[in-house]
Amino acid sequence: MSCVDKFVDQIIASDNDYQELDRTYLYNRICALVGDDNHQTDDDVKTALIETAIKNEKIDGSQTSKEILNDQLMDFVTPLPSKVNDKFWNLYQKSPERATNYFYQLSQTNDYIKTKAIAKNISYTVKTNYGDLEITINLSKPEKDPKAIAAAGKQVQNGYPKCQLCMENEGYLGRLGYPARSNHRIIRFTLGGQTWGFQYSPYAYFSEHAIFLNRIHQPMIINQHTFNNLLEIIRIFPQYFVGSNADLPIVGGSMLSHDHYQGGRHDFPMMKAPIEREIEIPVDNVKAGIVKWPLSTIRLTSSDPEKLVKAATLIHENWMNYTDESVDVRAYTNETRHHTVTPIAYRKGVDYVLDIVLRDNQTSAKYPDGIFHPHQDVQHIKKENIGLIEVMGRAILPARLKDELKEVERYLLKQPNKMTAYHKTWADKLATKYEFTDDNVSEIVAQETGLVFGRVLEDAGVFKWNDQGQAAFDKFIESLE
Repeated sequence: MSCVDKFVDQIIASDNDYQELDRTYLYNRICALVGDDNHQTDDDVKTALIETAIKNEKIDGSQTSKEILNDQLMDFVTPLPSKVNDKFWNLYQKSPERATNYFYQLSQTNDYIKTKAIAKNISYTVKTNYGDLEITINLSKPEKDPKAIAAAGKQVQNGYPKCQLCMENEGYLGRLGYPARSNHRIIRFTLGGQTWGFQYSPYAYFSEHAIFLNRIHQPMIINQHTFNNLLEIIRIFPQYFVGSNADLPIVGGSMLSHDHYQGGRHDFPMMKAPIEREIEIPVDNVKAGIVKWPLSTIRLTSSDPEKLVKAATLIHENWMNYTDESVDVRAYTNETRHHTVTPIAYRKGVDYVLDIVLRDNQTSAKYPDGIFHPHQDVQHIKKENIGLIEVMGRAILPARLKDELKEVERYLLKQPNKMTAYHKTWADKLATKYEFTDDNVSEIVAQETGLVFGRVLEDAGVFKWNDQGQAAFDKFIESLE
């Protein structure tokens, strides 16, 4: 059987409106994309179809052209947006979990979630004073296509879609330098009186990595409305956590231009971290405490979401204008604002939990990348922004480390190596700390990499875990009165 015939069988068997009567139509539609059906193969059908298209000169074989064709093909096995939404909300009437299970499975089956690529990621845990941190080296995202980079610079952009989080991406063909989205689907729902979308992340960093996005392309902002939205999302989807990146550069995420949140089904290290000491918040029926966590975090718990919003707003508004020069905390320099929060919401039985992480994006002559950002001595491991996922204790480390750490291991074993110079100070410290052998070097380097990530998180904490830092934290709590 040819690859086109095999794919037609898959389409008819999938959960969409195609039937046996549509076979000839589908066969011709697919041949229009890949050319004459002359590729007899036992390989993966989708791979065979892409190879057929290259052989027939329907595509040029570049990474971008293959991605666009891949998603066009997978669109055939994906129901229309209206049908996906109808089925989702019909299943939701039975249970929220059944609805998300359906949508998550669909997003994997139609290759919107790149499960094969995600499986390449390196992942492990490391014991620290703050519990087990989760370390991942991100190998899933494909390397940049050189042709796409060159061509994208020459293209005249029409501003459509405005960004990769806009709803206009649903079904978008893709182009050089911009991802294909033919098989992309978004669940619509109402949040705070506005239309929002719910989708999964193509290159998920954890289980059921979801994105909740505003229909309107507008910048992210943290305010009382944000806290309301987060708690409403976990009312709608009680099995998920949801959080927002901070709304300032350095401490914020990579996409501040479009209002959105991230969530999913994962129990992060920060969520497991205990309360180090309880504190008093002047809001009735809200338990509050300082979390034993490297970033300065106040945990609010209540069965009443409105009370949580009131407490979170109190903390946020006070922090926005709070300065303590003794610990380098400054709300403003001239007219430039430095303070915001990273809020995370989740359920514990009947209770709603809202973790409020205090953030400060100042820079200085000593720390030009950020006073509360990974300092230079740990940037050989992590120099990028500490966003929502890392705040909660899951490191997303750059792909370069896979090869670089192997060279560090060779250096530590006194073997010929090509270790990058910026690892040398760290490697020399490790050499004085351990006796390395072929049997233990990989495990030790992996564990020590995780400990460096722990230091990264400590650098991002505004009130350090020492006497001065915790006294300053208590002083801020007193200001809430």
